[in-house]
Amino acid sequence: MIKNFDELFEVLRSKTKKRLVAAWAVDDHTVTAAGKAVQLGIVEATLVGDADKIAAVCKAENIDPAIFTIIDNKDELKSIAQAVSMVRSGEGDILMKGLCSTDKYMRGILNKENGLLPPKAVLSHVSVVQNPNYPKFIIVSDMAVIPAPDFKQKQAEVKYLVNTAKALGIEKPKVAAVAATEQMLDGMPACVEAALLAKMADRGQIAGCYLDGPLALDVALSKEAVAIKKLKSEVAGDADCLLFPNIESANVFYKVNTQLCPGVRTAAIVAGAAAPCVLSSRADSIDTKLNSIALAAMTAK
Repeated sequence: MIKNFDELFEVLRSKTKKRLVAAWAVDDHTVTAAGKAVQLGIVEATLVGDADKIAAVCKAENIDPAIFTIIDNKDELKSIAQAVSMVRSGEGDILMKGLCSTDKYMRGILNKENGLLPPKAVLSHVSVVQNPNYPKFIIVSDMAVIPAPDFKQKQAEVKYLVNTAKALGIEKPKVAAVAATEQMLDGMPACVEAALLAKMADRGQIAGCYLDGPLALDVALSKEAVAIKKLKSEVAGDADCLLFPNIESANVFYKVNTQLCPGVRTAAIVAGAAAPCVLSSRADSIDTKLNSIALAAMTAK
């Protein structure tokens, strides 16, 4: 089991390098993160965007532009379409968002004719949190793509959580369907759907994981809370994955970690597309973007 990003980098160095294609890669964070990933030996990188701006960033950050394949495209939307097309045609294994906005990036992925969305697929956001107060990765969904997932979308989110966990070496991931309480309260839709998912897992309709819910966040992550509340569960107190009931709860959890917990490191990708797509904020740190590249490389086929 891979428990932190340093271990992830080490594992990736022993594998065949994946090919990263970055769309509108004209900002210092994207270029620097891609450069670090190349220098660490975990990817080969193609930057699509204004070559003059890329060259200026390389000069300012003391990066040798020769470590990249640079494709000059002066138009933001066209560079996104070109990067998506390269991944779609098999010239790349991973798509990465550069300085472009999330809505433009996602429109490129979702384009019906030239995008990366398989028929009837559900796209979802998966983030990985390394918190020094927890002994292993916490894999989280969905803080950025699906605002209010319906029951079928939650099943897809579970699938992506489990696939990500397995790519990180967790043989049978423990998935906590999070709600405000571990009690089954029929007046709370999050509790009802969490319980349904748990029963589906018990009966093999959701395979490859332990899944329990509803679980409040404390009993999902704290063995002490589990002991105090006398809860019996394969998942409680040792969750690998957290399935949140909506975008607000997942987003708040993620940002509490990043804003109030010193030492936290994170990564984020969009799952469900034909290839993993790095989706981090334009304001995210170089470390987060580098970690996201590594996570995408680990999950890419």
